[in-house]
Amino acid sequence: MEEKNSNRGKNVYGVLLAGGVGARMGNVEKPKQFMELGGKPILILALEKFVIHPGFDKILVLAPKQWIRYTQDIMDKHIPQRERAVVIEGGDTRNETIMNAIRYLERERLLDEDTVIVTHDSVRPFVTHRILQENIEAAQQYGACDTVIPATDTIVQSSSHAFVSDIPDRSVMYQGQTPQSFKAKKLKQVYDSLNSQEKEILTDACKIFVMKKEQVRLVQGEVYNIKITYPYDLKVAESLIAGC
Repeated sequence: MEEKNSNRGKNVYGVLLAGGVGARMGNVEKPKQFMELGGKPILILALEKFVIHPGFDKILVLAPKQWIRYTQDIMDKHIPQRERAVVIEGGDTRNETIMNAIRYLERERLLDEDTVIVTHDSVRPFVTHRILQENIEAAQQYGACDTVIPATDTIVQSSSHAFVSDIPDRSVMYQGQTPQSFKAKKLKQVYDSLNSQEKEILTDACKIFVMKKEQVRLVQGEVYNIKITYPYDLKVAESLIAGC
């Protein structure tokens, strides 16, 4: 029986960003998304959440060129519903990687005004069904959304990196996570409208919309929806896996 809140068949695509090389993890032999957690590569743990969600027509995994075959091999090993997930080459930057996903959809004649992409860090393995579902719904309704949690610590701003320049009101501060989800065609149009200088300073896809005064809806994340970036994060993730 099809799930009540299923969005299957409504042009919704998962986009798993696995293009990083994991330099901040230290001297490791493979990118962090391929390191194992609970007996599986971190990428696979994240991908499983997308594969079992009924709302996606297809999941695109964006990997570094030299790791595409390896990514395909571990997916063949761990993902039973392999036909719903494809591996394509990522870009030089996060946003170019997302654009590669959109170009793939365009080549496959899957891109129209209603196409939604749910973009997610491959090193956030604890994303939930609720977060994915609310991202799909928010992107369909508002055109763009960002997953966030309220800031619990005071945020200190320093433009000089030496002295405090501002301490913003914590009650309106949030910590960004992923997924970030968009009407894909709208994202492409807004991105293409940026000049080269604007593109160079971008590290976040939602900022593309914010720079152009476009609305971005907030979706409530989870504290445990962590990104595994440093060795300490891996220890925290291992504790979370052990406690499941």
